[in-house]
Parts: sequence; structure tokens; C-alpha cells
Amino acid sequence: MNPFWKQLVIKTTLRNKLKRFSDKAVVSDYVLAKGYREFKITFRRYIKDFILISIGIFSASFGFKGFLLTNHFIDGGATGISLLVSALTEIPLYLLIIGINLPFIVLGYRVMGKIFTIKTVLAISGLALCLALVTFPNVTNDELLVAVFGGFFLGTGIGLAIRGGAVIDGTEVLAIFLSRKLGTTIGDIIMIINVVIFSSAAYLLSIEIALYSMITYLVASKTLDFVVEGIEEYMGATIISAHHKEIREMIINTMGRGVTVYKGQGGFGKNGEKKDIDILYTVLTRLELNKLNVEIEKIDSNAFVVMSGVKDTKGGMIKKRPLKH
Repeated sequence: MNPFWKQLVIKTTLRNKLKRFSDKAVVSDYVLAKGYREFKITFRRYIKDFILISIGIFSASFGFKGFLLTNHFIDGGATGISLLVSALTEIPLYLLIIGINLPFIVLGYRVMGKIFTIKTVLAISGLALCLALVTFPNVTNDELLVAVFGGFFLGTGIGLAIRGGAVIDGTEVLAIFLSRKLGTTIGDIIMIINVVIFSSAAYLLSIEIALYSMITYLVASKTLDFVVEGIEEYMGATIISAHHKEIREMIINTMGRGVTVYKGQGGFGKNGEKKDIDILYTVLTRLELNKLNVEIEKIDSNAFVVMSGVKDTKGGMIKKRPLKH
């Protein structure tokens, strides 16, 4: 392979490891092959994330313009605030989506890191452009259908964006940040925010619109949970791999998370394989699942990973230590 391309691969996939090498160091074929493999995994993952976020943008835009906007229904979170302000003023929704989410984007950089922030900026900008430039038909004026299907398409869009490692509604970032500062659950904070939003809608618009909007929020929330495979605020990941040492170091150094190591024995095969193994267990937020899966695949694509929902956590590192991405 041409030395130029060899260095290019290393710089794009192993930039954190370049400190080990001087400019004149000879890079082994093993390091090059590993770097090329990581490059392929990362590139493939970014393409998948781009597709998920793009579909999410169009789904959310269809929910907005095809159902909610013409009937002045709102949702919870930052999108709900945007819809409420849009219903009360003549400010276009696409400008409100950017303006209201801007503080959450800045906060997301502190809470979730640079890659997450870049994806979120692109996702929210894409949503604003779609709302400004793409025309969607007004599907129905039936209030119940508007509430249900508007929430369905909006929840699908938000869920697909999360699957792609970004958000188009920054409220959850705020909830994660406040949960670490105040020691409360993410669900409690989101509930308080939404109570304020829907109470304002009842006062400023009408009680009927507020009630229908609550249906929209419930449908969107359940659809979001379904799209992201039913995960809760936190996820517990159990990882079994022959490369457990590398994965443990990745969770600590790259993810910025604590990890517990269990001693176990393999049970695969007719009589059970009596080989001693280390079993890793870590707890993280659902916004970090995308990155964890990518990093594990870089180390061991055959690793056995079990995900389970965790309602809430207490103590440890998850609420106290900033994420390192």
C-alpha cells in the first residue's frame, strides 16, 4: 500500500494512538490492518446514522406539517415549546426549532461530547430546512386522528434520530444534566417540564387543545420508546468477550463509565466449556448506546452483549462524572 494512504488511514482511525509513534516510526501491518478495520466500521456506522437521522427528519416534519401545525396541537419538550410559540405568534416553526434547541445543543456539548453535538446540530438544522422548504399535505382535520398520527410520526422521527446518535428535541439532554446535578430521575424532570408546557397550552390556547396535545405527547413518547427498542432512561449492558481487557479499558477511558467485572465460566457446548471468563457489566444512558455498540464492534465483532432496561440509578459514576467522547 502507498505510504500516503497508509498514513491517511492511521490518522483518520487511530488519531488517539498516533502519540505513540514518531513521524519516522514504521507502522506494522497489524496496526495498519486494525486501523483500516476501524475505519470501515466507523464509516459504515456514520452512513447508517446519516440514513436514520434523515428518515427521522422527514418523519418529524411530516408529523408537524401534515398534522400538528394546522390544528395548533403541541407536543412535549422543546418541540412542544416551539409549536406553542408558533401557534401564538407569526414566527415560523423552523426558526423556533433552531432557536429553542440552541441552548440544549450547547449543553449537549458539555454532557454528551463533540460527536453527539455535531450530529445533533446537523439533525436540527436538517429538520429546520425540511420544515422551511418541503411541502407536505394536510392529511386530516379530525382532531383525534391529528393527535394520534401527529404524535406517531413525530415520535418516530425523534426515535430514529436517537438511533442515529443525535436528538431533534434537546429536552432529554437537559433532563440528563439536571438529574446529575439534582440527584432526581430523568423521568421526573421531563414530567415537570411537560406539566409546565401543557398547563401553558391550556391557559394560552384552550383546555381542549391541551388535552388533545397530551394525547399527541403520549403517542409520541410510546412510539419513540418502540423505535429505540423499548429502552428506558438507563441501560445495563452485560458483555462477554475474549477481548474483555480491551473492552473494559474502552468503557473506562473512551465512554467515561464505570464497569464491574464478574468472574464466570463458559457454558457453551454439549458438556459445557469450563473455561474461566470475565463478564463485564456497565450502566449508561440510552443516548450512549450507539457509541458503545460501535466501540465494542471495533474491538470484537463477535462479542456477546445483553442490553436490559434500568429504571434509575443511584451512586456510582453515571450521574456525577461528565461523559468523555
